[in-house]
Amino acid sequence: MSTNTESEKAKEIIKDYKSSSNKDLMFVMDYIQKDFNFTKDMVIKGTEHLDKLEVTYNTILKEYKKRTNT
Repeated sequence: MSTNTESEKAKEIIKDYKSSSNKDLMFVMDYIQKDFNFTKDMVIKGTEHLDKLEVTYNTILKEYKKRTNT
């Protein structure tokens, strides 16, 4: 997602945002927005994966119950 240097720079600006320049604030806002979008995409992909796992599990469970009469 980003380099370690960008991450450290963002942390420093966030710690002292009151005295940071507008350019630094813009940098942090862009950094946070990128991080937010990355995290949101990962959550969506994780949710889709969980949904597929649930469907697969239920399909296998249904077949197992059918075979074992349970």
